[in-house]
Amino acid sequence: MDLASLIGMVGGIAFIFMAMVLGGSLSMFVDIPSVLIVFCGSLFVAMAHYTMGQYFGAGKVVVKAFVFKLESPDELIEKSVELADAARKGGFLALEEAEIPNAFMQKGVDMLVDGHDADVVRATLSKDITLTASRHSDGADIFKSIGDVAPAMGMIGTLIGLVAMLSNMDDPKSIGPSMAVALLTTLYGAFLANVIAIPIEAKLRNRGGEEENNQNLILDAILGIQDGQNPKVIEGILKNYMPESKRSVDTDD
Repeated sequence: MDLASLIGMVGGIAFIFMAMVLGGSLSMFVDIPSVLIVFCGSLFVAMAHYTMGQYFGAGKVVVKAFVFKLESPDELIEKSVELADAARKGGFLALEEAEIPNAFMQKGVDMLVDGHDADVVRATLSKDITLTASRHSDGADIFKSIGDVAPAMGMIGTLIGLVAMLSNMDDPKSIGPSMAVALLTTLYGAFLANVIAIPIEAKLRNRGGEEENNQNLILDAILGIQDGQNPKVIEGILKNYMPESKRSVDTDD
């Protein structure tokens, strides 16, 4: 569970609702036509930007904004050094029984065991990295579209409300409901964009970047193992994928 996403979004929504309650009553901030215009309208307009497969595929990707288990670079480096040491001592076949929790790393090791050339290993794993990054990008782009569309739908609702109000100025009773639609659609549009869609987009891009970083680390590890490099050399190369503050300093002379 990603506590930053959960706490941030829930906290933001909670303070908004608290302000509504302190401002009078929640019921005055509920308007069904405004909900339909902004929430339903934004989802359908965003759908028009993509294929059905891409759009509904975002539902699977969005889970990664809240529930996402990703190995840390130091865990992957430790496993890579362990595999490199095993391969150096017993050859690639010694890796066949290794326990590897990361599916991408397992695929690379399987290719080593099967005896594929370095060019084939590099091309295959690089393609996987590209396709994975593309899937993450598609999911993030869809939420970006929702974030872009929602304020515009709020403006459309505001114009609808103003037109309805101005066309019925002779009926004082209609002014209130029309103004409610005009103002609440703007509120709903800003809420959908800034509290929901844009934070999810940012977190998905962040997750995509972390996973791509890990996969590139694994690719370098697999190629280093295949090249027969010393495990310590591989470890030093892979530590470049870690933040500088987290790289251990070798104090040996």
